[in-house]
Amino acid sequence: MGIRAALAVHPASGHGAAGRASGVVAEKLRTAVDHLTMVEANSIEESRALMVRARDAGLDLLVVLGGDGSAHQGVQFCAEHDVPLAVVPAGTGNDLVRALGFPMESLAAADSLVEAIGAGRRRRIDLGRVGDEWFASVLCAGFDSAVNERVNRMRWPHGPRRYDLAILAELAALRPKPLVLDTEDGRVELDATLVAVGNTAYYGGGIPVCPDADPADGLLDVTIVGKASRLDLVRILPSLRTGKHVEHPAVRTMRARRVSVGGDNGWVAYADGERIGPLPQAVECVPGALEIVG
Repeated sequence: MGIRAALAVHPASGHGAAGRASGVVAEKLRTAVDHLTMVEANSIEESRALMVRARDAGLDLLVVLGGDGSAHQGVQFCAEHDVPLAVVPAGTGNDLVRALGFPMESLAAADSLVEAIGAGRRRRIDLGRVGDEWFASVLCAGFDSAVNERVNRMRWPHGPRRYDLAILAELAALRPKPLVLDTEDGRVELDATLVAVGNTAYYGGGIPVCPDADPADGLLDVTIVGKASRLDLVRILPSLRTGKHVEHPAVRTMRARRVSVGGDNGWVAYADGERIGPLPQAVECVPGALEIVG
């Protein structure tokens, strides 16, 4: 039996970009697989139900066409059911695709995927896990999560500039809060502005908050911005786009297999841009948890 694949499309991703590209992407995939099932859904619940139905019919590959939120749902399904995953970007951030080094344009990514399927190009990457939730990119809390909540309420502008404006808006309410991190190497307690736990480098539409994170090293990279004033943060912000923020005296980095993130701070954790819930949260790296095609 040949390759049986499903193409999961979230039509609204990228302000409709996924829906517009779905037909052409499907045509390209049909040249590389023997059977393709279209899974088009407008809600998380519907998407997961359709993915399970495709798995029950026999599934060798799940291709997600969408943004990081869509990819996040694909990660949940594929990690739980040991189904290989491929992602064709059609969102506003596309941070997982960026971290994996795939083309950032939908049709170019589809062409690359067709080539990878034909060549049998696959690899396993680590995932982060918090409770019952998997994440492929970054879990954040503090200033970051406040920015995420604001971004999710915004309707303009599109793309990375939305994050930039949300960052500026949240500066007005900036207050360092107590943060407690427990890892296999001990406890860290300090006043902090934000913490990011990265399986890969990027979040927020291309910000390398954990610039050295490697999704195949069995470790999570942790970036902490300590007690920083608004002026300090304004000075740090431009370097976030280049990864040079880790050189600032207020920034601390570490690596761990497991990290508990807590403290009396009222912070909410986000992972892959999706709301996880209030701290404390226990995070672990699960080596080789996901097979990627591409």
